[in-house]
Amino acid sequence: MFAFVMLTSVSMMAQKIASIDVNAILESMPEYQTAQKQLDNVAAKWRQDIAKEYDKIKGMYNKYQAESVMMTDDMRKQKEDEIMAQEKRVRDMQKSKFGPDGALFEKRQELVAPIQEQVYTAIEEYANDKGYDYIFDSGSATGIIFANPRYDKTDDVKKKLGIRN
Repeated sequence: MFAFVMLTSVSMMAQKIASIDVNAILESMPEYQTAQKQLDNVAAKWRQDIAKEYDKIKGMYNKYQAESVMMTDDMRKQKEDEIMAQEKRVRDMQKSKFGPDGALFEKRQELVAPIQEQVYTAIEEYANDKGYDYIFDSGSATGIIFANPRYDKTDDVKKKLGIRN
């Protein structure tokens, strides 16, 4: 009788755990794919604009090299300063677009964050509905080295979001 009570209490203390591949869920959502395409298009345009600016700087430098023999020291210094200022402007532009707090990050927050929040809300609701204590993201570097496939509830969350495989 004692063993039965102990076994029952240990099993009641067991935690219910599942793993979900959040990236797989996001990649299967049309609105996420649309947001990613928008981000890719914006980033490609900005890269192209920056490349054009660097080409202009290269042209300025080539012109400077060709004409520098005919310039006075003051003229050379002025042209060098002009080229360096242009390079700094383009580097600043690049940082403002692609830096850690740049426009691309802000655009990603605007487009992707609401979709991610929707997924995390669905996961939380699923966990509460099914009585899970922990759900790990097996699709990212969260420290899980092995996840038994029988605990992967990715398809269940997709179903909850109305996503068909």
